[in-house]
Amino acid sequence: MMQISSDPCNKHSLLNVMNRFMAAANNMDETIMVPSLLRDVPLEEQESKEPVNHNNNEPAIPSKQRDMYEHYLLLKSIKNDMEWGLLKREMSSGASFLEMAVKQEEHQEKSGVPPEDGSDLEGEFHFHLRGLFGVLSKLTVQADHLTNRYKREIGGGSLMR
Repeated sequence: MMQISSDPCNKHSLLNVMNRFMAAANNMDETIMVPSLLRDVPLEEQESKEPVNHNNNEPAIPSKQRDMYEHYLLLKSIKNDMEWGLLKREMSSGASFLEMAVKQEEHQEKSGVPPEDGSDLEGEFHFHLRGLFGVLSKLTVQADHLTNRYKREIGGGSLMR
């Protein structure tokens, strides 16, 4: 495993961002002992606010908001994908990596999409790296928020039925 030194420049490294998310997800996992208590608990604390459609002052159709339990499962799933990779998920569905690659090539041939020539690999890498940084940072904040909210709710006993 790669070591992260204590240099301040590494504070913004991909490994550091990944480790922060994994630590937050592990903390969430260790703190939430009874995940089923999260069912039907809205993710947002302001659940009483009703969305309003500003065009005709009728209530807007609320978007399907996840409850804390669904959000917990999502964060756990992402953590597992990061730990074990996507190949494990693909293998469990019955398709091998080679079969997936062959299917992708066949799809490209049928759709007329030319294979990538790698002309701007650096640009693609930086684009995806920025996206990965953003997503992992948001997921870390969400895992911390979910953990803290669980502690607050359990401490107050409002999740107990």
